[in-house]
Parts: sequence; structure tokens; C-alpha cells
Amino acid sequence: MIDFHTHILPNIDDGSKNIEETFSLIKEAEKAGFDKIISTSHYFEGFYESSHIDREAWIEALNTKISEQNINVKLYLGSEIYISDNIVNLLESNKASSINKTRYVLFEMPLNAKPLNLYDMIFELIRHKYIPILAHPERYTFVQKDTELIYDLIQNGVLMQSNFGSFIGFYGTEIQKTAKELLQRNMIHFLGSDVHRQNTLYQKIPETLKTLKKYISSEKIEELTETNPSLVLENKEIEIYEPKIRKKSIFDIFNSKT
Repeated sequence: MIDFHTHILPNIDDGSKNIEETFSLIKEAEKAGFDKIISTSHYFEGFYESSHIDREAWIEALNTKISEQNINVKLYLGSEIYISDNIVNLLESNKASSINKTRYVLFEMPLNAKPLNLYDMIFELIRHKYIPILAHPERYTFVQKDTELIYDLIQNGVLMQSNFGSFIGFYGTEIQKTAKELLQRNMIHFLGSDVHRQNTLYQKIPETLKTLKKYISSEKIEELTETNPSLVLENKEIEIYEPKIRKKSIFDIFNSKT
């Protein structure tokens, strides 16, 4: 499998605190079944601003050490970029990173407030031939209240990456409920751990995979954890299935008439 979203580089953001923890995480990932890891350190203007060049040097050095230790894992460079009107400039000036130097760009939003510039930023990325991927849509409170935002974003060219832990209640029941809905409506395209600390999420991967099999087929799990991530790393197009329209409940119908 390919872990699409991680914070494993040492002392770069709020993830791994040192090189020892980084190697512990890499070994945990291998044990959990991952042979490729995309490092998506936060890039947040004014807070986390480690450059593409510095992080790329870390990736190269770590891959060398991993090979020397016969660990069957390879690291790839990316960023989780906090939404910004300046996002294209951040990418093209070698500050933030697309995924493995491809067209694909992982970004995040504030958890509790829908940003006013969301569509402007998306259109700017697409205008410059980038493909935006939204990190963990299920974790945003405004998405939990109205998942149709995600439906609309997909229709406007945005792909979605959900966190493994969301499906087993790691972040709470409301996030778990939202993640399940998005998954069953064909509105998730990648899965990632979003791991920050050792002895946490990687140990829960077997439980998560077992839970996912209650909702989707083994073939779909492979698509989200291997097929689609591989295509991204190779800068190729992925096949997007049409999202399913949300079925209205009697409460939705009542509210629309009042």
C-alpha cells in the first residue's frame, strides 16, 4: 500500500520530533503493509515554512538510510498546504511542494470555518494545470453539516483524501459518520494515515482495513490505497467515478418546505 498523507520528517512541523521517531514511524508503516510513503509536511505561511529544497534533501537522505537498513519502504516528497491565495507562487518558487513533483497538490482548510477564497484558489490551481486534492474532508465541521460541498468540489475538479483513522472513530463519531458517507457516495479517491506520532495510527491499520471491508470491496480498497496513489506518483490521470447524489431524508424534505 501507499500512505498518501504523513508527517514523518523530523522537526519540520507538528509531526515527528526527531530522527529516531521518524525511523520508528517508517518501521511501523512497513509492518502495517506500506511500501511507499508520501511525506506531506505542513506548509503554512508564517508557521511552517521549511522549503521544498530542504525537505527534498531529507527525503533523499532518509531513502539512503532506509536502503542501507534493508527496510522495504520508499519515501516521496509532498506538502499539505494550508489554503492560500498565494498557493501557485508557493509551488512555483520551490517553497511548498506538489506530490513527487507532479501536477497533484494536497491542501487543507481551517477545520471550523469554510474559507471565502476556496473556489478562487481551486480555479487558480486548475488554471495553472495543477490538480487539487483536499486533505481529510470528513474532519471539517462545515462539511459534517453539509456534505454537498464535497460533491460540488469534486464536480469542479477537486479530488479527496480521507484519513484511515476516521473510519474507526479515531477523531470522533461525527467524523466517522461523515467519512463513511463520503466513501459510500464515491467521494473519496485516496486514503492516508495523517500520522504524526509513533505508536498511534499505524498500529490501527489492520482494524481499519477490516472496517473498510464492511463498506466497500477489496478491489475498491486497493484502488484507494494502491492504484490511485501510484497514478499520482507517476503524474498520470486517475479514473473518477461519478459521485452519488445524497438521498434526502424526511427531515430534509420538511426543512425545504419551511
